[in-house]
Amino acid sequence: MDVILHLGAHRTGTTTFQHFVRGHTRTLEENGIGFWGPGRTRKSVFPGMFHNIPPRAPQRADGRVRLLTAKAEARGIAKLLVSDENMLGSCTYGFRHATLYPAVGERMARIAAAFGGRVSRVVLSIRAQDLWWASASALTAARGHKIHDAAKYARIAQNTRSWRDVITDLARAVPGADIRIMPFETFAGRPERMLQEAVDLRLPGKPQMLWLNRSLPLNDLRGVLADQGSDPTLLPRGQGRWQPFTTAQAAALREHYSDDLHWLTAGADGLATLTEDEIRKRAGPSLPPAQETKGHEHDQRQVARFS
Repeated sequence: MDVILHLGAHRTGTTTFQHFVRGHTRTLEENGIGFWGPGRTRKSVFPGMFHNIPPRAPQRADGRVRLLTAKAEARGIAKLLVSDENMLGSCTYGFRHATLYPAVGERMARIAAAFGGRVSRVVLSIRAQDLWWASASALTAARGHKIHDAAKYARIAQNTRSWRDVITDLARAVPGADIRIMPFETFAGRPERMLQEAVDLRLPGKPQMLWLNRSLPLNDLRGVLADQGSDPTLLPRGQGRWQPFTTAQAAALREHYSDDLHWLTAGADGLATLTEDEIRKRAGPSLPPAQETKGHEHDQRQVARFS
């Protein structure tokens, strides 16, 4: 049995994907595919794996993963899809260290070992860092966590760790796994495409343009803080998306993301594969049929016609 890990990351459509998969579990089972989502992984699979309280909790967690995996295989499951963004770590832990998933290597190595070398594929979605941190800020604030000050966001913007580093740590932790990277900007709201990438199963029908658990805009977020008894004036004035970075800081983070995408497009040193979007067609070596007459002269005639 192969184990496929869908890691998220957070704020890249994971809730949408998990909701979509739960709605198609029967079809998946008919194709020999099992599914563990956060409702199972956080309650009965991974608890204790990363904390030694109570004593020997990680060892018990390892044994539990092996036992549950063996049961799934005994039921005839050929592929086990495990989807939980917390496998990477938490957003709050990232804020504490002002960097992207600093413990991903250690965490994923433990998970891979618990599955006994069965992890054959890993699917990771990435997102422009300025918007990823902004979305994570809105999420954690809505859940009652600390609203960070300008100094924290300056530290985040100055940190050079990027998705390339996360992917490199991941490749070292799960050697031999097929690591597939799906940019959020391309695949947001398309869980059926993510499922196809994960388990090689294309569901019939039209694409599902779903997008659940979006970040709250500033107006709604202020209302949540007021309901919590927190100070809504800690948030900036205005409406729309909360962007906690200055213009210069956001630009620096976007530049890191551009470097990440360039590295992935160039082959990612053989560590991972950047998923292409088959809907968007690239330009071919020649013009499409019946287009040969349209060009500079055609544009001039059009201008003369309507002037």
